[in-house]
Parts: sequence; structure tokens; C-alpha cells
Amino acid sequence: MSSPTGTGDGATVPDGGTIVYDLADQCTSDDLEEGALYHATVNGTVEYGVFVDLSDAVSGLVHDSNLLGQYGVGDDLIVELGEIRPDGDLSFEEVRVADYEEQRVVHGDATTVADLGDATGNTVVIEGQVVQIKQTGGPTVFQVRDETGIVPCAAFEEAGVRAHPDVEIDDIVRISGRAEERDDGLQVEAESLTVLDGEEAADIESDLDAALAEAAEPADVEPLVEWPAFEKLWDDLRDVATELRKTVLSGRPIRMRHHADGDGLCASVPLQVALESFIASQYEDASAPQHLLKRLPSKAPYYEMEDVTRDLNFALEDRTRHGQKLPMLLMLDNGSTEEDTPAYRNLRHYDIPVVVVDHHHPDPEAVEPLIEQHVNPYLHDEDYRITTGMLCVELARMIDPDLTEDLRHVPAVAGLSDRSEAEAMRDYIDLAAEKDYDESDLRDIGEALDYATHWLRYNSGEQLITDVLNVDCDDRDRHGEVVDFLAERAERDVEDQLDAAMSHVEHERLDNGAHLYTIDVENHAHRFTYPAPGKTTGEIHDRKVAETGDPVITIGYGPDFAVLRSDGVRLDIPRMVTELTEEVDGGGVSGGGHLVVGSIKFVKGRRESVIDALVEKMAEAEIDEELGSSTALPEEV
Repeated sequence: MSSPTGTGDGATVPDGGTIVYDLADQCTSDDLEEGALYHATVNGTVEYGVFVDLSDAVSGLVHDSNLLGQYGVGDDLIVELGEIRPDGDLSFEEVRVADYEEQRVVHGDATTVADLGDATGNTVVIEGQVVQIKQTGGPTVFQVRDETGIVPCAAFEEAGVRAHPDVEIDDIVRISGRAEERDDGLQVEAESLTVLDGEEAADIESDLDAALAEAAEPADVEPLVEWPAFEKLWDDLRDVATELRKTVLSGRPIRMRHHADGDGLCASVPLQVALESFIASQYEDASAPQHLLKRLPSKAPYYEMEDVTRDLNFALEDRTRHGQKLPMLLMLDNGSTEEDTPAYRNLRHYDIPVVVVDHHHPDPEAVEPLIEQHVNPYLHDEDYRITTGMLCVELARMIDPDLTEDLRHVPAVAGLSDRSEAEAMRDYIDLAAEKDYDESDLRDIGEALDYATHWLRYNSGEQLITDVLNVDCDDRDRHGEVVDFLAERAERDVEDQLDAAMSHVEHERLDNGAHLYTIDVENHAHRFTYPAPGKTTGEIHDRKVAETGDPVITIGYGPDFAVLRSDGVRLDIPRMVTELTEEVDGGGVSGGGHLVVGSIKFVKGRRESVIDALVEKMAEAEIDEELGSSTALPEEV
């Protein structure tokens, strides 16, 4: 603490650069300096002067000869500390200052969040920004970020009552309190909390912004395989990695929505593990990962109003109950089409940012005005062969490069699950072989993921899914046993389904030479079991592709939906859906997908008209034998 020059007897101090210190309640004489000026409050009067308090633990005498006025109990004045005597007594003299700068003094050693572990049991001082305020049944917990991390600071008024009600999220504060271990983490038991302003707050905020920008910078990793088509998206992925790290550091939660299939899980699970690891590295609160990140599967190939309403409701409840900021929405393997825009517009009412990483055929003009960032191979003249799982494995490595060894097999699982025929598939399969996975193993993992996800419905599955994918799994043997069991059950159920369905598949040859196979999956397949209509249609399609060796289109339909698969025919399903919406009056057509894989919905009473119009478009589609949706890989693979 710097001290002004002493003035001798009580007197007026010249203006200009004068500092008057305001002691926090917990300050002791160790926090004082002779010759410094302090705010004081009269606590008693005697014939020879007044006694003053500077804090709960600091009191002393202002002798009558050193007073400039008459004072009663409770009056405030400014005093200069004249002497700290050997017996600990303090003597003060009154000064008058017309213009001064006030500085708060708190008890404890200034430290950083990163160094709190070495200060456990001691009184410390933390300066930083409030990123969350949570009212518990006991204390109020302020999550405070400094340049090195984020720590919970518990302040107690009385049980369930908000302490420091004037403090708001994003305020710059100085907190003094005891560093303690709590629930496998660290916490500061706040004894004083002061909101800073002016130049002092601006300087701290500037330092915090610089530190956040540095910490948000993604790790410098190289792609797992050399693939020029993929490298076009690298800068976009780095931008998303930066935004995700920055979101974590600013205390904003992330709600991760992903398509509930193999590729969606290969995208979301590595990213979940990476983000949880990053959150844990930045927060002293051991429960922070579970509060700041939620992984949520979506059955539909677009963001449904049911899902966005649920997400928005939870976000608003969390803001009210837990003092959280409204979340970022992270869409994975989903979210690129016009069908997503009603949900996005709903989020806009609450300024919830949206980031999309997807490989479905996009409608950029529709979605990009409503989202912050959009990574999609189609935006770089590539296509669905670059799967979202492949993209998100690299994104996860940018957030936590230590996961690299754990993720080497995942891009191959993603590619096989989503029927990618990318030229890099052989490289990904070879990469997985380094972890002792052959192609059959990888297909089994994908099948097990599909099977588990079917029965999980809207549940994320957490440990079961990480065990199946062998990401953040601590037992390779258990992983293998779970995959074998689920894959065998899936194969059995698929065979049962096809035994029931194949005899009901209808066939016709289209004008363009393609085979068209159709089946009413509502009436000629087992319902409410595995495989679901989409999977059933895909399995039938794969058999017909292998059987004919020709271009094949398969339609599995129900009362108000149709699932579409194509090999060797350039359908452009998103475009067809758009045209059907306009052409079939009263059809209520919606849906989407890739060029060769997709699904549509329609009004039950207009099913025949919709499917007839769809087949007409398919009959006019271009034959392109390089396009495929089946599980067969190219010969070079």
C-alpha cells in the first residue's frame, strides 16, 4: 500500500493524487501503514478525544488535539494513521480532504484462481468478473473468473437469502475470503465482496479480455489424415473451436443437439468429452461440467418445435433457478435446412446464439441470417461424404488435443455408419487398425450405436454410449463385450424384420432405368421395435443394391411419412421436398436429407398424391453410379 506524506497535527491535505483507504470489515492492523489516510467511524467519545473504527478489528484514538471538529457516535471522518505503538495501540489524527481517490482494502493475500490450491485454509483476495450467480438453500454462490480460471465464491446472508443483491453477472469484483476445499473442488468462503468501477474495473476487464482471447485459442493440431477436400473446412472448424472455448470461459452453458444416429453420436460424444475436459480445467467447481453442458439427441433430421420449446423452457428455468446465462445451442449432424428456421426464430426472441456443424444439404440463405457460425462441406463445394463425425473429431482435438489417441477409430465408425464413400475412408479405416479395429469391428460399433440409441429414445445414454464408442471408456474388454452383445441383438432383430417385410416389397423399373422398390412399413413390418422404419428401409435397400448391381431407389412409407434411399441416382432430396411443397396442393410436405438419403412428412390423406409426384421426379433424375447410400465401400477401399 502506498502512503501519502504525513501531515503532523490534524489539518487539511492538499488536493491532487490523494488516496483515502476504505478497510473491509475483516482487515486487521497488518493491513495498515503509518501515514496513510483512512475512512473511520466514531464508536465512542471521551473528554480527551474520540475512539474510531476503521474495520471490525481495527480501532484507535483520535486525541482531542488532533480533531478538527466535534463528533458523536456514528459520525464519519477521515483520519491519518500516526503511529502503530509497540503494544498494538493505534493513534490517529483527523484530516480534511476535498478531493481524493478512494481505494478499498481487503484482508488477505492477492492470488489467482490457479494458485488457490496452495492457499487452502488461508485468507485470499480474488479480483475478477462474475459469470454466474446461484442462490442455494444456504449461501449465494458467485462464480468468478480471473485471468487463470473460474472459482465459486460463497457469500452468506442467511439461509436461502440473496447475499450482495446489488451484484450482477458481468460485474468486476474484488472478493476476500478463506480458500477451502469443497466437494472435490475449491471454493472461496467470501468475507467481503466489492463491486469495482472506473479505471480500476476497466483495467481488470481489459486484462481478462486479453486472457480470455488467449485461452480461447484452439490447440494447433494437424488433421488425422491428409485429405484436400476436408482441409477446405479447417479454418471454419478452428473458428467454431474458438467460439466454444470462449463460451465456456465466459460462463455460458452449451446445449448440444445432435441427430440420434451413428454419425450424430460420433460427432457429439467426442465433442462432449473434450468440452467437459476443458470445463474441468478452467473451473474449480467439480460440478461445472454437468451444469454447463448437456448432450441431447434429436430423432428428426431437423430442429423440431417440440425440441426447441423444451430447450428454451429448460434454459429459462436454469436462468431463474441457477443464475445461469442463457445457453449457446450447438447443432451437430443437423440444423442446416429451412425446416430448422422456425425453431431458430423462436430462439432469436431470447438472443440465444446458434452454431451449426452439419453435412446435410444446406439452405444457407434461409439459416445463416439466424445462426452465428455454419460449418458444412456443401459450402465449400464438397458433399455429405465428409460426415459430421469426421468434422467433430477434429473439432474435439482442437479443444482437447490429449484426446487424439482415444479418437483415432471414430471417423471410420462415422463414415461407415453414414455410408460415406469418401476417398479418405481407406485412410480412416487404416487409422482405426492402429487401435486393433478391423472393418467388421467398426461396423459392429456403428450397429451397436444404432441399436442402443433406438431404445434410449430421447435419453443421451451417457456412460453406455461412451462405452459402446470406446471414447472416455476405462475398460476396453467391457467395450468389446457390450458392442458384441448389442450388435448381435441388432442383427437378430434386423433379420426378423426382413423376414416379415421382404415378401411385401414391390418393384418397378423407372423411365431412367433405375429400379424402384417400395414397401408399406406401417403394415408390413414390425412396429415399435428395432429396426425403425428408416433403418428397415435402409436394410431392404442395401439388399437390393447387392442383388441387382444396378441403380436402385427404395421408398419405405407409412400413413404420413416416407423414408428414401438411393444408389446410382442423383435425387437431390432437399430440392424435391421444396418442389413437392409447392406442387402438391394441401400435401403439407416437409423434410430433407442428403442427395441420396432423406425422409419426408405429409398429410395422411394426400399420401398417394405425394408419393406419385415423388416417383415422377425420381424417374426423371440423372443416373450417377458414383452416388451411393449403401454400406458397400468403393473398390479401392
